[in-house]
Amino acid sequence: MARIVLLAASLATGVLAAPQAATSVSSSSAFTLSSSISGSSASGTSSGTPTSASTAVPSPTGSPNATLPSQAPYPPKQAWCPSNIFCAGALLQTVNIAQLYPDSKTFVDKPTTKSADQVATDFFLMNNNSQGLPVTYEWITNFVQSDFKGEGLELMPTTIANDSSPAALSSSAIPDTLAHAWAGVVNGYWGSLIRETNKNLLCPNSPAGCESSLIPLNHTFVVPGGRFREQYYWDSFWIMEGLLTSELYDVANSTLQNFMDELDRFGFIPNGGRIYYLNRSQPPVFIHMLSRYVEATKDTSILTRALPLAEKELTWWSTNRTISITSPYTNKTHRVSHYSVNNTAPRPESYLEDYETVNGSLGGGDNPGYTDQQKQDLYAELASGAETGWDYSSRWTKDPLATTGNTTNQEPLLRGLNVRATVPVDLNSILYGAHLRLADLYSSSSSSHSSRAASNSSSSSSSSASSHRASADALKTAILDLMWDPSKLAFYDFNSATNARSGLFSAAAFYPMWNGIWPTDVLGDENKVKAMFASVGVVLAKYNGTFPATFVTSGAQWDAPNTWPPHQYIVMEALNNVPKNVSTQAYPALSSNTTSWSLVPSNQLGLGESQLPVQTLAAGGNAQGDVNWNNGTWTSGGAVNGTEKWNEALLRGMANRYSTGGSIPGLLNQLSPQELNATHSDPTSTGHMYEKFNLLDVDAAGSGGEYTVQAGFGWTNGAVLWVAANHGKLLQQPNCPAIDVTQQQRKRWWSWTGKREEAEFVGKRLRFNGCCIDMETSDYAHSRDLVKGEPDADRGSRLENSTQLETSPPP
Repeated sequence: MARIVLLAASLATGVLAAPQAATSVSSSSAFTLSSSISGSSASGTSSGTPTSASTAVPSPTGSPNATLPSQAPYPPKQAWCPSNIFCAGALLQTVNIAQLYPDSKTFVDKPTTKSADQVATDFFLMNNNSQGLPVTYEWITNFVQSDFKGEGLELMPTTIANDSSPAALSSSAIPDTLAHAWAGVVNGYWGSLIRETNKNLLCPNSPAGCESSLIPLNHTFVVPGGRFREQYYWDSFWIMEGLLTSELYDVANSTLQNFMDELDRFGFIPNGGRIYYLNRSQPPVFIHMLSRYVEATKDTSILTRALPLAEKELTWWSTNRTISITSPYTNKTHRVSHYSVNNTAPRPESYLEDYETVNGSLGGGDNPGYTDQQKQDLYAELASGAETGWDYSSRWTKDPLATTGNTTNQEPLLRGLNVRATVPVDLNSILYGAHLRLADLYSSSSSSHSSRAASNSSSSSSSSASSHRASADALKTAILDLMWDPSKLAFYDFNSATNARSGLFSAAAFYPMWNGIWPTDVLGDENKVKAMFASVGVVLAKYNGTFPATFVTSGAQWDAPNTWPPHQYIVMEALNNVPKNVSTQAYPALSSNTTSWSLVPSNQLGLGESQLPVQTLAAGGNAQGDVNWNNGTWTSGGAVNGTEKWNEALLRGMANRYSTGGSIPGLLNQLSPQELNATHSDPTSTGHMYEKFNLLDVDAAGSGGEYTVQAGFGWTNGAVLWVAANHGKLLQQPNCPAIDVTQQQRKRWWSWTGKREEAEFVGKRLRFNGCCIDMETSDYAHSRDLVKGEPDADRGSRLENSTQLETSPPP
């Protein structure tokens, strides 16, 4: 049986698994709390009625009668965080010390069952009980069970009217039958992720009511998925791209309205829709979203409200996140932005993780012995790292290469964070683009006014547009001065502590080109422009997956081998934006004399070739050279167009780095029971969409970080639909090997020639055209043979192949 689902830009595929039924725990204790946990939380799609969802069950790490570990002193109360329950303090720290949940975010997303005063009283009585006993794991478990409801209860799914056949996803736009079908499947995912605030279950704004960390929103919104059960800021840019492709213009408008409500209320857009995010934002893409919405819908009426609030957004960044830097290269002083959060306590949603980074693990033995000031500084760095959206990466450290290869212990990297002293090239490029887009929006607003108001409006809009273009020009000058390295032909972050550019290359290097910033010294030299994108060719030729956040392997989730949907979009948009006069040549034919690595300018990546992440072989050992280059192009890189230019070839290769799996009713069948068993796949699941992926294995979900890889997933869906709509003609069905149902280790008895072929098994012979594997299942096992490597928590143990490079085309 042949089966495939196509996923452009190497974004792994599948359909969301059904939520688990709500569960509960009961126990008895010397300290008894009166009421039991109740309620349900929203998940799935409905007509607006809350449905049951998974409620995490407390699972303390200690035995019931054991007392909690000793604690470090409580951190200072944070003025920006208004809750005594969900913000830093005795209650939050004690619950986290008990480690009731694998994810710290679970607790702070639970509304209380009682008033805040009553919860505080219950907590006080537990700590000051009549027996004078220390708090046990059982007591703290009963307290949480009694005084808190299910996480996410205040949000509910809602029905949307989704056009099943938007014009951008037509069969003429996506000729490949299966690619077209897959785009239709993803187009239908929005119903699983669209939410509204459940006003019937909101905590009353009174002392007698319950308390919640939720920031209620007035309009419909899309959640990323998994633990990210509320609206998030920069995720929404790629969600917006998908909504516009799906012609869900009302939901796109509502998304913008929610952000405008927050700008009205808070003066900035918080990281996400919880009160514990009120001290930080995220990459400022609101104006980019607004611009895309107006471009797609021609709805300029939104600008009446949006333009003043867009000004407020930029004013907040200018006032709170902008500093002056005097260039060591030109001696000119520039105003540039950085991430810098005012915070002196653990982040509530990652409380235990931050607590142990600063104070040492609960088990002891690694306490760094920080002073109070050092603790507060590190808490500020951790929160600032979260504001970047890249939490965390070696990119933000004092010495980016110091933790290379140390993938099991993240504390050295986190304790070496240098976020506030970093002037990020992507942040400043985004702000440059925001000023230009806002200038254009003023022009659109002016042209849409009625004639009687046109004169005054035109004059005011023209003045505002000119002001923003001037601001953009100033930022462009700063970026080219501080962050462009003409010898390495790449953009880098600037380090204000060392007064020099960082030597670490990252996906952020492509943000200037996405926003239209091109150094004048390359615009007349096509070879230099090609060299700016040489790293993309390295990824396509040497690796099985797609473009990583960095090429440093540190174990942090925004380092190799993880790859992220937003970065695939950014790289492809940068390739789209290459000026025509420097995109006249074909991509060079690779050979033993001309390798992908030989095209990279000296020291551009800050690493030697031998220091790059290692692509392993299925049969053992490591891949050497450009193992994915075959017959004049990249394996699994789409069909070569004889007239395509070098940037078009790279874009084609990026678009065709996809994974396979899942099923489409009536077109692609699920695997047989034997094949599902051989691949450890869940027969009740049709697969998942993941938030991050893998440079070394196009089938693998990403790993690392503070939480397990999340399914959903909003920005993945949006990026997929954008690729399908804009580059659908480049997409091709891949050819995949068969599954050996007779081998415990799923060893592969086939060879790859780049053509459809027969697959032979030991003890069984099958003929396959197309793909033949099942999607990643709920336990993150994979249906194809996996890259050799260390086990990770996100997908079970990796299994070894027997006879073939893992860099052969993905099934």
